Amino acid sequence: MTNAAQKPGGQAAPGFDPIAMEIFNNRMLSITENMALNMMRSSYSTQIKERRDFSVGIFDAEGKLIAQGSHIPIHLGSLLGGMEALLDRYDLSELADGDAFICNDPYLAGGTHIPDVSIISPIFIEGEIVAFAANIGHHSDLGGPVPGSISAAARSIFEEGLRIPIIRIARAGNIDEDLLNLIAQNSRLTEERRLDLRVQIAVNVRGAEETRRLFQRMGVARAQAAIEHIFSYTTERLRRRIAALPAGQYSFTTWLDDDGNGSAPVPIVATVSLNDNGLHIDLAGSGPQAGGAFNVPLSALRATVYYCVKALLDPELMPNSGMFNGVTISAPEGTIVNPRFPAACGSRSTTCQKIAGAIFGAFREILPPDRRIASSNDLLPAFGLSGQRPTTGEFYMVGETVGGGSGARYDSDGMDAVHVHVTNSLNLPTEMMEHDFPLLCDEYGLAIDSGGAGRQRGGLGIVRQIRALHDGTIAKARFDSYIHGAEGIDGGLTGGLSNVTQNAGRSDETALPTKITRLELKAGETFRIATPGGGGYGLCSERQLEQIAMDLRDELVSREAAERDYGIDRVQQALLLIA
Repeated sequence: MTNAAQKPGGQAAPGFDPIAMEIFNNRMLSITENMALNMMRSSYSTQIKERRDFSVGIFDAEGKLIAQGSHIPIHLGSLLGGMEALLDRYDLSELADGDAFICNDPYLAGGTHIPDVSIISPIFIEGEIVAFAANIGHHSDLGGPVPGSISAAARSIFEEGLRIPIIRIARAGNIDEDLLNLIAQNSRLTEERRLDLRVQIAVNVRGAEETRRLFQRMGVARAQAAIEHIFSYTTERLRRRIAALPAGQYSFTTWLDDDGNGSAPVPIVATVSLNDNGLHIDLAGSGPQAGGAFNVPLSALRATVYYCVKALLDPELMPNSGMFNGVTISAPEGTIVNPRFPAACGSRSTTCQKIAGAIFGAFREILPPDRRIASSNDLLPAFGLSGQRPTTGEFYMVGETVGGGSGARYDSDGMDAVHVHVTNSLNLPTEMMEHDFPLLCDEYGLAIDSGGAGRQRGGLGIVRQIRALHDGTIAKARFDSYIHGAEGIDGGLTGGLSNVTQNAGRSDETALPTKITRLELKAGETFRIATPGGGGYGLCSERQLEQIAMDLRDELVSREAAERDYGIDRVQQALLLIA
């Protein structure tokens, strides 16, 4: 790859300066990172403050993404969708310095699900809009039938909480207190919503100040030229990556075990086509629109595809709108990957993970063996607990999305206990959970034997057991992969499955479904979740004895599972190495 931004045919873009472009790009990224730090440090809710379930970005005056903070890939969909909704709804002449706009709805404002709320603010220099600052945060509750606003069984968007079209929430620097109050009062956690939304508005103010200073220091014309160079460079760099791939069509199918309302398994099919026109990803063959909340709006689909292209072809590629050129997407309307209004979308992340898994699977036929990866856990396991605080009677709610095992690679085992693909939030620290909520964490560790065996082992999933400390604690869960585990590659075995258990290890132990809307726990009862592992890579007979020995020594694999997968004789030889 050369350092020149090229036009088709190899001609350099006029006035292109690769050093100046790189400096400008890093300055923009530093602005987004500062926005992220301000949002993390100032927010009130654990979702944003501790788990960092948020993202930030800077867009140009035409709504093209210049830079996105390195946070949650799926949030790119909501940021793009919200930006497009703003420009469709308002003429630039209607915007004023100090304005801020809010939205969340998948159908009205390009969102991906109701809890993710976007704030977008124009940036002015001498009366002209030169850019936009934007951020998105996951809000713990925005109303609806269930705490947290997400139910796998929801049948329409009207069951998922407060729908917010693109609407002005601050005018010339003054927050619309009536609108803020309306939104906050539609949440079970009113004050938390009010405070977090104020923080989001303030974060954009700081991001706008820094962007304005940078543009003024450079000169607006030079800054706009640098932006165009970033876009053209990114487009050409990705075009060359695509051109180097073998032409053809390649397909792969993953499975959602049900659609949230007890359906049969739902196929997720991705077909990757490579030709002179670029890269096309088609989701034809995927299952029908879900009866539950696992539908994927187009904004979430776009974000998932762009993540896959970047991760598979050029992980260091700049995240900006230049990346979108040369990649086209199609998905049949009325399917789970392109639903019709008013389909529910609250649990779209797990389906997005399955889409990513299908695209990664299709690329196995395209990429060389040393760049292939077995299937990862490819879902977003989530649980929540809520109730009334026994000392004050106040409502509380805590929720978390949990990692799992990633797929094994050609030359290394999969990673244990990580988020994969389009999600990237942190775990909620046990100390914080026990300090802030009337709950106790009995167990938090790796799911033994959950990684698929092979020459390289799949990563392990996570087990977490929470104990209720008062009667009336309400638990809920949204899991999948209880039928279909992560597929291995080149002879590697399938990863372990999800499971949810009430009162594990007690005489009244109960295996639960993996999608729970409401389960009432009494004081002392427990709620235990186990997430899937990743698939293995290569034949089990090719795994080194030293690696088997380390797995047994570290209690990542039980002796029973090792003997089943690697053979009794090889396990006995491995044990001699640690005797």
